[in-house]
Amino acid sequence: MMSGRRDFLKRCGLAGLGLAAPVTAAPFNVAAAEQVAEPEPYGGPYYVVFNASGGWDTTYMMDPKGVEGVNRLYEEGDILTHGNHRFAPIADHIAAGMSNESFFEKYGEELLVLNGLDYSVNNHSPGSRYMATGKLDSLAYPTFAALVAGCRGQRTPLAFLTFGQYSATGNLVPMARVPYLNSLNQLANADAVQGVARHPYQDAFVTDRIERALREQADDRRGQSRLPRRERAQSMLYAAQLNSKALQRVTPFVPKDSPKERLSRQADIALASFKAGVCVSANLSIGQFDSHNKNDQDQMKLIPELLAGIDYLMARAEELRIREQLVVVMQSEMGRTPTYNKGDGKDHWSIGSIMFMGRGIRGNRVIGETDEKQMLATVNVNSLAVDAAEGIRIRPEHIHDALRRLAGIEDHPFSKKFPLDVPAEESLRQLWKTAEQIESR
Repeated sequence: MMSGRRDFLKRCGLAGLGLAAPVTAAPFNVAAAEQVAEPEPYGGPYYVVFNASGGWDTTYMMDPKGVEGVNRLYEEGDILTHGNHRFAPIADHIAAGMSNESFFEKYGEELLVLNGLDYSVNNHSPGSRYMATGKLDSLAYPTFAALVAGCRGQRTPLAFLTFGQYSATGNLVPMARVPYLNSLNQLANADAVQGVARHPYQDAFVTDRIERALREQADDRRGQSRLPRRERAQSMLYAAQLNSKALQRVTPFVPKDSPKERLSRQADIALASFKAGVCVSANLSIGQFDSHNKNDQDQMKLIPELLAGIDYLMARAEELRIREQLVVVMQSEMGRTPTYNKGDGKDHWSIGSIMFMGRGIRGNRVIGETDEKQMLATVNVNSLAVDAAEGIRIRPEHIHDALRRLAGIEDHPFSKKFPLDVPAEESLRQLWKTAEQIESR
């Protein structure tokens, strides 16, 4: 009779899925939880972080050069523009995916680009951690995606979805890994054979009677002294009941056919979960950008794949009518050197770029710059103009400080628990421009 619930818990373990507590961030209290109904759907905003893992070559994207041998596929006179954006011409050098030309034409009006980001380090592990959390010298800090999920989705079953790259949670929220659409179906239909909704283990009236019996048992247990291990097991069972019901909302939004492209598969899982109201944020990732050999060949394969994945997410979100609720961050943990090595590759470079678009972000803007040697220029925090005299080096903590404000979580206790220590005079309060007019709480 309870095989569906047991299978649900088992699948959670296999998927690396922690069960979201159905009440607060405080220690789980069965007596309180048993009085809580199924979690209400989370209605947005939804946060997506795209990770180009390994270090993207920004000079083949949003920070083109075409001089001093920095690139070999175009020259300075070939650089293209759309609105305020400048980008490298790559359409003639790619076999599949989306070109810069198509991407900036389609999304330039929505896109905010920041060039000359100071990563401060050029090693993968600390760089990934720094970009994900805004904190370089701590292993305890959560990623932005996990933090906003913890602040906004305490009762949301799949609050923080991750598909790779640095994914620390700071113990604020369970980390959910759902690798395939079929895995999502199985989680969504835990009371059905192989996750197929039309083949339930038992009729609906049987399930109702089981749940009524469990509630009656819970009433009898209230006030009784229980061993911690037994209480933990009962807590997990109750969480499974609530989350299993909530996850059933995902089923109508899971596509029948799984895309071949890895980012598109990740996007489908995230978007179905967003639309069902069971997810707050998703960490999407593709690797192999670490082009120490044959830089141009590798980047011309991976950059179009990344851009196509972003395009797929936005188009599918439009179909689901949640596009206006998306906040999208596009980043990598480092850039590539302005010179080629003996293997026609480029090595690690501690200066790069980041892009944003979505709810509360005014597009068609480029902030910061790098020179022909890819050395960054400092930026005035008030005007956001290049300012050699009074500007600052923008680092990941400045970005995360701004993201917390955009999400309306800068004063949340979880954010206070993980301070970024950005001086008030360095806070990028003008970065989003219209964020204050957007009701993001």
